[in-house]
Amino acid sequence: MRGALSGLTTRGRCLLAAGLAAALCSLILNERDLLRVSVFVVALPLLVCFLTAVSRVGLHAQRQIVPVRVPVAGRAEVSVHVHSTGRLPTGGLLVSDGVPYSLGGRPRFVIEHLPRLTGTRLRYQVQPMLRGVQQLGPLKATITDPFGLVEFERELAGMSRLIVVPRVVPLVGVPGGSGLGSGDDGSVRLAAGQGEDDVIVRPYRQGDDLRKVHWRSTAKRDEMMVRVEERPWRGGTTVLLDHRAAAHRGAGASASLEWAVSFAASICLHLHRYGQRIRLVTENGRLLISDSGDGTHNDNAVLDALAALQPAARPQLDCRTDPGHGQELIAILGGTSAEELGQLITQRGRGSRSLAVLLDTDAWGTGEGTRTDLGGAQALLRGTGWGVTVAHPNTPMTAVWATLCRANGSRSDAMIGG
Repeated sequence: MRGALSGLTTRGRCLLAAGLAAALCSLILNERDLLRVSVFVVALPLLVCFLTAVSRVGLHAQRQIVPVRVPVAGRAEVSVHVHSTGRLPTGGLLVSDGVPYSLGGRPRFVIEHLPRLTGTRLRYQVQPMLRGVQQLGPLKATITDPFGLVEFERELAGMSRLIVVPRVVPLVGVPGGSGLGSGDDGSVRLAAGQGEDDVIVRPYRQGDDLRKVHWRSTAKRDEMMVRVEERPWRGGTTVLLDHRAAAHRGAGASASLEWAVSFAASICLHLHRYGQRIRLVTENGRLLISDSGDGTHNDNAVLDALAALQPAARPQLDCRTDPGHGQELIAILGGTSAEELGQLITQRGRGSRSLAVLLDTDAWGTGEGTRTDLGGAQALLRGTGWGVTVAHPNTPMTAVWATLCRANGSRSDAMIGG
């Protein structure tokens, strides 16, 4: 009973106090009529309090989110089914669901009458503007009586998870030499003779071993060509994502980190469609996702890993081993110093194909942290055989990818206009 009385509103408590005061006056003045009125005044809030508390017990609800994964700026519909298993009718019900600030305002619904058998279904939409794993809930119901004497709050449903994945941009084409396209854009395959394996050759890059020059194809194409010991892209592709907080600029959905995450997701899903095995790693070599190698690809695993990725506090890029593990590498780099680039280049073998996307982070905003000498970085990477392109905030990802596909070491003119 004590718990039920805790639901009395200010109006209910005042009415109960007035009834007790009237009862005391009736005893002093010996007025039986006043006593009858006082009994009614005291009994009314107590009865209402009891009935409202009983009706609260039979309330139940289920929450459903469709879809459970939604891209940034997309929409998801939340459906809540509220029903009552009690024998008493329920009305005057205020239902509110907990929604994070990044998903919009807190939805509230007023249910004048709740059918006892069928219940009612409530719907609202959320439009997340920030990537991440969001929690919806708890779902709470506030039960009141028509007189406003009693008010009880009850949690009907717990927390539900909504995964806000990065925006994925459809890409076209594959990097030259991947062997996935057609025509002469990829590496050149020459038949070495009956009984011999085919030879894969590519144009000479500065720093290549001269002992690997393929003289027959050099004479045929009138261009210095070298043998590729391992077929490009055969072992899969490693996508390196630099997610250091000090390496990026901007805030919210327009930050350079969000651009990098979205571009990494687009690359992974695009290469998946070509049947490529994908490894996604951070700037320090930490593995986020890797294909099992059984021929199946789980795009949701990639999106979930990137949705939960938070900026790293480490100030410097730290590559103590080859981040690509011998695979072909696509590095998406924020603000990076020449020393850090030199460390990354040192860990990569000369026979492994490496591509880099340098973010012009200064164009995303100002702030403290590592800055990149874009001209020097491009010269350094191209001089060691890397394909390089520069990304700006207003450059479409499709244009960055197209330039990256054409990048071929020092032969590429990969600077995209801002």
